Amino acid sequence: MPSFSDIANLLRPRFEDELFDFLRIPSISTLPEHKPDIARAAEFAKQQLLVAGLEAVELIEGSGHPLVYGEWLGAAGKPTVLLYGHYDVQPVDPLDQWDSPPFEPTVRDGQVYARGASDDKGQVLANIKALEALRQAHGELPVNVKFLIEGEEEVGGEMIASYVATNKERLAADAALVSDTAMYAAETPTICTGLRGMVYTEWLATGAERDLHSGLFGGVAPNAVFGLVELLAKCKDASGRVLIPGFYDRVREPSSAEKASWERIPFDEDKYRRTEVGASTLTGESGYSVFERLGARPTFEVHGIPGGFTGPGAKTVIPASAAAKVSARLVPDQDPEEILSLMQDFAAANAPAGIEVEVRLIHTAPATLAPTDHPAISTAARALEEVWGSETVFIRSGGSIPVVGDFQEHLGIPTALMGYGLPDDALHAPNEKFSLRNFHMGIASTARFLELLGQAERN
Repeated sequence: MPSFSDIANLLRPRFEDELFDFLRIPSISTLPEHKPDIARAAEFAKQQLLVAGLEAVELIEGSGHPLVYGEWLGAAGKPTVLLYGHYDVQPVDPLDQWDSPPFEPTVRDGQVYARGASDDKGQVLANIKALEALRQAHGELPVNVKFLIEGEEEVGGEMIASYVATNKERLAADAALVSDTAMYAAETPTICTGLRGMVYTEWLATGAERDLHSGLFGGVAPNAVFGLVELLAKCKDASGRVLIPGFYDRVREPSSAEKASWERIPFDEDKYRRTEVGASTLTGESGYSVFERLGARPTFEVHGIPGGFTGPGAKTVIPASAAAKVSARLVPDQDPEEILSLMQDFAAANAPAGIEVEVRLIHTAPATLAPTDHPAISTAARALEEVWGSETVFIRSGGSIPVVGDFQEHLGIPTALMGYGLPDDALHAPNEKFSLRNFHMGIASTARFLELLGQAERN
């Protein structure tokens, strides 16, 4: 019988072709005009699960974009792994900054460039293909698997959150596997042990009843745009510390062991600034290392401020309204609902004269932290070391994957965050990419993780 490696190598060209087909689907979840593309991507994922040999494969319809589910439960007495991924992608703006069309996959220097290449189509497909190759090599899987793929990760994941909360028996598992994070560096196998949570809001400011002439009313009429900017400027000081009272009250400090492990990771701060951030200096909360600021400290960020006149030419108005998209990234043990309440209280108490501000919630997610000594996490680390040939490092990510918190809260299981992306993959930005080497190494890594997990149970 051919080995897993033989099968994976034989299927390599088809696996890449199917990845490119997946990437051609513009499944942008936040734009209503792409709803047909969302349906196409969901159907594509469903067919891929069927090809991999999963059973009970279905599209789960509901209030949002469809979930895709499949399972294989033929490994009696073995553990069950719940795999997760998402088929939706971010918008592509600004389009003129892409070097090739965002939905026409283009390979340059071993990297495939396309929206969703790394986040998360390339990574979720790597996990599906690991199952397919294992089935072809051995006729069965070494463990039981359940696979759940969503189409709303980029817009809050409300439907999957509800589904996980109300389908605990169907989704019951011993551990979850998620590949939606990045490796610390190329050729450095990485497990992410912690994810920041999120409170994403919209701050709506109103002043006068209507836009006013800045010559006739300037000096007496409240300006909603300027008032909103004034309020936001009060939220954080020049050293990067958030000034909202109570914001840091529940922050859990990383352990001394975790800090020590970060100090052992080779890190060139200047290179990181130049090649990954692309800025003249790094900013953030003073008194903390880059690793702490990236994953172990909360943040407060403004993402955009529409309001007033922004077209070509001139229009001298005092804006009556303005809005700002604002998020806070949270760490253990901050409570998203409490942080939202603190934001709302701060806005109400600090809005400038003549300006009313309403803070509306868009979505939340809790922070998560996985124990490195859990069998699934230690097995994942071993699998990565075997496939990549170097020691696995443990890091935290500053990003948020809401479903990991749902798995933790409702299913009571840890998540092995085995990501195969790279720090420079340009997630959510022009020229997003994914290494084809990492795609195939990811297939091998996921397969080895499942094999080792099955063997450990026998022993």
